[in-house]
Amino acid sequence: MNINNKNKNGFVKSVIMSDKIKILILCTGNSCRSQMAEAFLKQLDSRLAVFSAGTRPAERVNPFTIRAMQEVGLDLSASKTKSVEQFLDQDFDFVITVCGGAKETCPVFFGNVKQRLHIGFDDPADATGSDAEILAVYRRVRAEIQVAFRQFYEDNVRSLIQK
Repeated sequence: MNINNKNKNGFVKSVIMSDKIKILILCTGNSCRSQMAEAFLKQLDSRLAVFSAGTRPAERVNPFTIRAMQEVGLDLSASKTKSVEQFLDQDFDFVITVCGGAKETCPVFFGNVKQRLHIGFDDPADATGSDAEILAVYRRVRAEIQVAFRQFYEDNVRSLIQK
């Protein structure tokens, strides 16, 4: 349930009481970074409604993403890539881009988007070398995403959810 109140300056502020905070994480392919960020936010707080999508979704979640996330106890083996098109008419508290391509091509949402953010990361899909070298890049980006999205949660989300 959302309750709108006016602050001392007459601006409407929203107090979220029982609705879930709705978050969409965008990337170009929805096969690496956005999938990782979605999984970490869902792990942090089950009261969040978290989705990820791509502006040009890949055919499947990258196998290195699945492998890197399994190492930290998160199973993405059944995850599917999704197009941002299916979310354009929905309302979101946050729409977050995690790659420059999605930031530049982020479509216009017809629903209400309260806040847009960009939290950028290197694309691990660009990694080259042996499987071990590629996996090392995925692990690094995974760790960066985990830290950044925990900070996002602490700075932006925790205070919006009543315990």
